[in-house]
Amino acid sequence: MTVSLTPPTFEDLLSQWELQQAAYVAHRESRFQVMLDVLDLLCQAGPTVLDLACGPGSIADRVLHRFPGARAVATDYDPVLARIARSVLARHDDRATVVEADLASADWSSALSAWTFDAVLSSTALHWLSPGQLLAVYTELARLLPPGAVLLNADHLRFDADRPVLRRLSAEHDTAVQREAFGGGTATWEQWWELAARHPELSPLLPERERRFADRPPQPLAPLEFHLAALRTAGFTEVGTVWQYLDDYVVFARR
Repeated sequence: MTVSLTPPTFEDLLSQWELQQAAYVAHRESRFQVMLDVLDLLCQAGPTVLDLACGPGSIADRVLHRFPGARAVATDYDPVLARIARSVLARHDDRATVVEADLASADWSSALSAWTFDAVLSSTALHWLSPGQLLAVYTELARLLPPGAVLLNADHLRFDADRPVLRRLSAEHDTAVQREAFGGGTATWEQWWELAARHPELSPLLPERERRFADRPPQPLAPLEFHLAALRTAGFTEVGTVWQYLDDYVVFARR
């Protein structure tokens, strides 16, 4: 990554985020394409969409560009990423709202009571939750969503030890994609955060970010089978997958 002395803009940070995430998630744009296609096929022309654990607003921004009549509510607990999302999504005027909510808390959905959602979309985020927290979030979403609403969750859902060849192939593919991207100058996760720290509105938020996540170690990764079972247990009526590339999936659930 080439370092500039000029502080990055919010748009710079979003652009670098997209490149950085694509290095960790091969065919990331295909994920989003499938999610938006499903939304187009199943929902009304102007859906209200919850971008769950939204990061800098990548999904919400795509939804609002694809569907001119849509509304998006983007939520994240990270104060830095939520601030970027507010700036990025402001270009959609009052069609976008950003709400800070902690998915690990029991009352996280209380901030969303003003909306009725047609769909919930999430990408590369829910693996930060423990299996118990994930089940609780799915259960609350099933309570929150009306009948017919859909959930689409895109993430790496790793193969377990009883599928060693698939596990090895997926890991080797990840390594190759990252080697090419980072060798070409794409920022790593750590370098992206160093860049974000140079923004004058974001650097003061970093201590609060550290405080919020200080007691949240990495969680055991839940495989696909756990997600499908948890969604059924939560009360979704139809669950499955709509896209797969090695160990990367888009999971579908209909309320």
